[in-house]
Amino acid sequence: MVRIDLHTHSTASDGSDSPEELVAAAARAGLDVVALTDHDTTVGWAPATAALPPGLRLVPGAELSCVSPDGNGRHVTVHLLAYLFDDTSGELADEQLRLRAERRERLLRMAVMMREDGFPVDPELLLAELPESSSAGRPHLAAALVRAGVVSSVDEAFARYLGAGSPYHLRRADTPVRRAIEMIRRAGGVTVLAHPFARARGPVVTAGVITDLAECGLAGLEVNHPDHDPETRAELAGIARELGLVTTGSSDYHGVHKSLRIGQETTDPEQFERLISSATGNHVRGG
Repeated sequence: MVRIDLHTHSTASDGSDSPEELVAAAARAGLDVVALTDHDTTVGWAPATAALPPGLRLVPGAELSCVSPDGNGRHVTVHLLAYLFDDTSGELADEQLRLRAERRERLLRMAVMMREDGFPVDPELLLAELPESSSAGRPHLAAALVRAGVVSSVDEAFARYLGAGSPYHLRRADTPVRRAIEMIRRAGGVTVLAHPFARARGPVVTAGVITDLAECGLAGLEVNHPDHDPETRAELAGIARELGLVTTGSSDYHGVHKSLRIGQETTDPEQFERLISSATGNHVRGG
């Protein structure tokens, strides 16, 4: 049985494994295909490709931070998994650059707020340790709090200090989700809505919003995800069948930053072939 994991993160964004370490971990876990989907950056593609072990295929991708109507008159944050797009596309590269700059500024402001309240955080050192090409985010601040002994885990840092509703949480100016889907389509890629009903993370979109996104080019739904219980998976699978969308399964692996195993959720090979068949902007590497 071919084993495919379409959602992983490296040190290019908020994972703990380098791109090279990530593909090695994928091979050890018995995966045949792994997608590298760092937040708002493609800088990990080249080193991951160069380090591919024999027999492992790499799907170049990214996870885009977006804002969407929630279907109830408000707006919510959603994440869009984008695969096999042309990373030299000017408009997409410009938007990813804007998002990375937004992430760095947000992280700096949050760290300054915590330092002013007496937390042992050095905002300037925190940013200095993150290359400009990487995608900075709250997990980096959470890891700093773990190293300082303020909390025992990244999850505790989010629960106590960095989650929505915390005085140290700041919002981002994310990309409107329809615009993101359209940019990826113009760059020859395909899109999947990441963990769409992960309600434990906060408010989510309605099924009606998913219908609207499908009409503007969304290709699939991430159904089998660690944050989805069996009832949620069945609900999403039904929506996907009704709309003719691809269904995927993925671990959302972040290395030691989250208690998730690479390959703990996988994508059906037939669904994978459906997903990549319409992509023209890039290609699967290795194998």
